[in-house]
Amino acid sequence: MQATDPASGLVLDKVALRLGGRTLLDIDCRIASGEILTVMGESGSGKSSLLDFIAGFLRPDFQARGRVLLNGRELTGLPAKERQIGLMFQTPLLFPHMSVLQNLMFAIPADVRNRSARRELAEGALADAGLAGFGERDPATLSGGQQTRVALMRSLLADPKALLLDEPFSSLDRTRRAEIRTLVFAKARSKGLPVLLVTHDEEDAEAAGGRVLNLDES
Repeated sequence: MQATDPASGLVLDKVALRLGGRTLLDIDCRIASGEILTVMGESGSGKSSLLDFIAGFLRPDFQARGRVLLNGRELTGLPAKERQIGLMFQTPLLFPHMSVLQNLMFAIPADVRNRSARRELAEGALADAGLAGFGERDPATLSGGQQTRVALMRSLLADPKALLLDEPFSSLDRTRRAEIRTLVFAKARSKGLPVLLVTHDEEDAEAAGGRVLNLDES
């Protein structure tokens, strides 16, 4: 068996977040490639702020220390657009002025310059998500589950090196939630992405199948 590269994955090196003089969280861990770490906690515990810090969007009223490394590359001081981090939120946040296919093509890295190649990648992603033929649709005409699938494929088409999930399943009904959750986790694992899932739902944590960090107990 080939040894895992100790530099691979997403590393949170002595990360601590404070707000208004109060420490919200203190984390020191590594999420290996293909692993899902679930972070749980009540509202206000700092779960979403941790994702903001990793992705480069932390509000200036927060105080942060520690480092974020991805596959051995330090991200802490980099602009958000250079971090190669994929994000999925509770709301899919598809661009309303673009078709479904245009939403997907927008995410494809600029080094894929040929328009027909970009279209082929986007159409392939729709097919992978079970949405073949939906490319010309207005995102507003899709169901919640369909929008979430499009948002997932858009995140993956951007070729991220890690994936952050901020309760992306919470707006779905129970049956759709299980289906979309399975799809997201399978796609992330097939690409070998380290995944950090923020949720307050124990079923999400159980389905992720990895370690669980409960901020209410730390």
